[in-house]
Amino acid sequence: MNKTLLAIVAFFLVGGFAVYWNATQRATQGTGHSMIPPDTSTLAEGAPIVEVALPAELSADAQIGKRAFDAKCAECHGANAAGQNGVAPPLVHKTYEPNHHSDMAFVLAAKNGVRAHHWNFGNMPTVEGVTDGDVKMITRYIRELQKENGIF
Repeated sequence: MNKTLLAIVAFFLVGGFAVYWNATQRATQGTGHSMIPPDTSTLAEGAPIVEVALPAELSADAQIGKRAFDAKCAECHGANAAGQNGVAPPLVHKTYEPNHHSDMAFVLAAKNGVRAHHWNFGNMPTVEGVTDGDVKMITRYIRELQKENGIF
């Protein structure tokens, strides 16, 4: 009987700790959590949303990706993927780090479009005229920009 009682008490202690842990983690994330989009209310329409530090040198794949990005993505996502206020989000942002949005997520977004879920810019349409290979090079460019800006 004592072992059963001990098991029940341990169960409630562990369960109580788990509930407490989850509650405190949500509270500490608040508005300072890095996945929350920045306040853009003071930015002019079309202004870059983030400042992007550029790498001293891009790999050959990233150079190809930059050309494709400039041709197909920059119109909405801005120069160097800094975003444009009121138009589209920055891709050089913690929201798009590799462990949250894989490289394949970029391929699927270009191919299928994306329902708005992190930002309030509306849905992203499909990107016409790019191949999976093009998007992989674009993603290489974005990843190198992210790395230069401390996003891994």
